[in-house]
Amino acid sequence: MSVIKHKEQRVGIFIDTQNLYHTAKNLYHARVNFGQIIKDALGDRSLIRAVAYVITTEAGDEKPFFEALTKMGIEAKTKDLQIFAGGSKKADWDVGMAIDAVKLAPKLDAVVLVTGDGDFVPLVEYLQMHSGCQVEAVSFGKSTSSKLREAVDDFIDLDQNPRKYLIGTGGSNSDGGAGARRGNMRRRPPQQG
Repeated sequence: MSVIKHKEQRVGIFIDTQNLYHTAKNLYHARVNFGQIIKDALGDRSLIRAVAYVITTEAGDEKPFFEALTKMGIEAKTKDLQIFAGGSKKADWDVGMAIDAVKLAPKLDAVVLVTGDGDFVPLVEYLQMHSGCQVEAVSFGKSTSSKLREAVDDFIDLDQNPRKYLIGTGGSNSDGGAGARRGNMRRRPPQQG
């Protein structure tokens, strides 16, 4: 499919952190380099807002991760892990992520969903029909819903070059977990993608 990407395009990036975290952990035994994902998803376009939706645990081990996201120019929205009687757990940001995308869409030309979750297909269709936004998805293709891939205007498959998007695989981007923490993504020079 032919997708238009130009430097005046206003982009919002919405990151389903748990989806990518678990895929990278299960498929590659590695962590996600969110900074590289944002850089490639954005290209030379104008980032209006990048939001990562994160679940916090009782242990609170996520603080360094949240700090790293902030240093990359990514806003972290957190929600506590719910533990029910009997031990079952629930950690879900789908509705919050969808609502934020709908609310921000009037200020955007392109919405980038960093997820492989097929539950977002109705959001994709709504944004395309009612806001006129180009909708793109970024995820590991092996675990991405085929319906999501068909619905979006563009799809970046992280499985095409996993070492570029992972930390802890022995690749050149392995930096002990910092990802791309070296600066605020909003101030980075434009990159050709």
